[in-house]
Amino acid sequence: MLGLVQGATEFLPVSSSAHLILARAFFGFDGDKFGLAFDVACHLGTLIAVLIYFRQDLMRMVAAVPRFNPASDEESRLIWLLVVGTIPAVIAGLAFRHLIEELRTPAVAAVTLALGGILFFVAERGVKTRSDRSLTVTEALLIGLAQALALVPGVSRSGATITVALLLGLRRTDAARFIFLLAIPAILGAAASEAPKLLKAGVEGGASLILIGIAASAIVGYAAVKYFIRYLGNHSLAAFAWYRLALAATVVVWLYAVAAP
Repeated sequence: MLGLVQGATEFLPVSSSAHLILARAFFGFDGDKFGLAFDVACHLGTLIAVLIYFRQDLMRMVAAVPRFNPASDEESRLIWLLVVGTIPAVIAGLAFRHLIEELRTPAVAAVTLALGGILFFVAERGVKTRSDRSLTVTEALLIGLAQALALVPGVSRSGATITVALLLGLRRTDAARFIFLLAIPAILGAAASEAPKLLKAGVEGGASLILIGIAASAIVGYAAVKYFIRYLGNHSLAAFAWYRLALAATVVVWLYAVAAP
């Protein structure tokens, strides 16, 4: 179930981390059994999904490495923008690793889900006509800062980055393409940092659960990224904004009910 939740929500702007936290809280799962390590395993599944979906873009970028020249080659320039956009998340992940663990609570998720929903309405204002090819290094860095902020549960990597991309005037489909490519190194970095915990979980008998989570999130994640990009071609983020606000309200009611004597 957690793998399905991860796969469905990783590429939608609703925060996969928040949904994993809330799924554990609502259904009474043992949230401390694998914790962040299991979440990263599910992220590996969605990484597989995005690698497969964007395989042609990635192959072109790999082919551009020997002739790397951001000044005159579009694929080289895209590589450079992705590198710049990844730096903030790397710094934030290393500097605030322990704080991020402490923020993995339903209350934090409720607040960030609501704030993100409100920002979606703001980001949708104005005309979106720019291509991702028109992004500057500074703008890539701004989107990268948004991705770093998404380490906080409930913010949503895709939600934060697409919000900034839309505020910069990018078309929705172009924004989605760039932010999903930007997610690849971030997920790889998170997986690498949590590799010891994943290996420990496997040694302690959790290997089958880890593999099930990866497989489930990969299959559902591929479908999510495919149809989300199609959806953005003709729709705004309003539906996701209302969903985030409704979920945040539900969490507040649930927390009140749990705390009530």
